[in-house]
Amino acid sequence: MAKYPFLSDEWVAEARRIRAEFEGQATPPPHVMRMNQIVTEVPFGDGEINAHLDTSEGDVKMDLGHLENPDLTVTIDYVTAKAIIVDGNPQAGMQAFMAGKIKVQGDITKLMAMQQGPVDAVASEVAERIKEITAD
Repeated sequence: MAKYPFLSDEWVAEARRIRAEFEGQATPPPHVMRMNQIVTEVPFGDGEINAHLDTSEGDVKMDLGHLENPDLTVTIDYVTAKAIIVDGNPQAGMQAFMAGKIKVQGDITKLMAMQQGPVDAVASEVAERIKEITAD
């Protein structure tokens, strides 16, 4: 199986394909959140990537670009974003937040609420498949 650098164009395309394969099968997210993300220190391109996460339609939608009127905007470095998104390591996020490496503008309670609740089996499968396509 091909592996791609996290957030590269190829990785994003393959992650979209995997998510589309499982569309509508996961349990709806327990909370509505519209979050923009700014990933800094990206080791390719211009060094920064804008992305978003939106659960307002009952599914987790992640893609490049920013949403209008987000609930919050999170600025996070590439290494930490990869640890959270690909490796599924929430401790890395908590440590980076406490160290001031993650900046949150807007409703931080929405972000904290998303970390609550049971883990969905379909979401876990999607995460595992995305991990498999990610180069170290």
